[in-house]
Amino acid sequence: MHFAELPPILPDEMLACRTVLPLKPENVMLEGRLIWLAPLDVERDAATLYSLTNGRPIRLGERHHDAYDADMLVWRYMFAGPFATLDEFASYLANLVAAPNGLAMTVFDQVSKQPVGVACYLNNSPSDLKIELGSISYSPIVQRTGANTEATYLMLRHAFDLGYRRLEWKCNALNERSRRAALRMGFQFEGIQEAHMIVKGRNRDTAWFRILDHEWGEVRQRLEGLMAGY
Repeated sequence: MHFAELPPILPDEMLACRTVLPLKPENVMLEGRLIWLAPLDVERDAATLYSLTNGRPIRLGERHHDAYDADMLVWRYMFAGPFATLDEFASYLANLVAAPNGLAMTVFDQVSKQPVGVACYLNNSPSDLKIELGSISYSPIVQRTGANTEATYLMLRHAFDLGYRRLEWKCNALNERSRRAALRMGFQFEGIQEAHMIVKGRNRDTAWFRILDHEWGEVRQRLEGLMAGY
């Protein structure tokens, strides 16, 4: 019987990272030109985030957005939402913060200094040096402004600097906007996992994307080029 040859043992420095990285990622602030990210604080952030994602007209500094369908523009493919009350929304945020293997981050707009979105490290697996970006939501007031591109860049850069070798992005396979965003930012499509979850009482097939550590240099240049256009 023929057995395939095993791959070589990984470098000692890489293997050592597995014993250093915590299951719950450490708090960090990530500074960008358009936005910055800080660990989500429900008491500080919930009311403003709710007001910017519940479908009501938005005014943020000189920017304005008319009333909109919150389900369509923000919550349709998320695990929860839209939310009827601030308390329901705050409970959702508190669950993100409490994740034992994740770090929820609030995205702040540099001009207004207001919270405008949420992006999280999820499903952290230090033993495999992999982590996921997910539970990402933005107010329509900053969608298509480069906020998500910059936040993703900052989170990817931080994770690869820590020693991770695989960054994952997963979304509902029906979420064409998220799938296009992943490809535009340099993630590689790996396939669709059918009947992966039941979300809001409905089947969810999940599209999987990833960036590996040896791909990061090229992806970094791609993202920096995209950000230069904003």
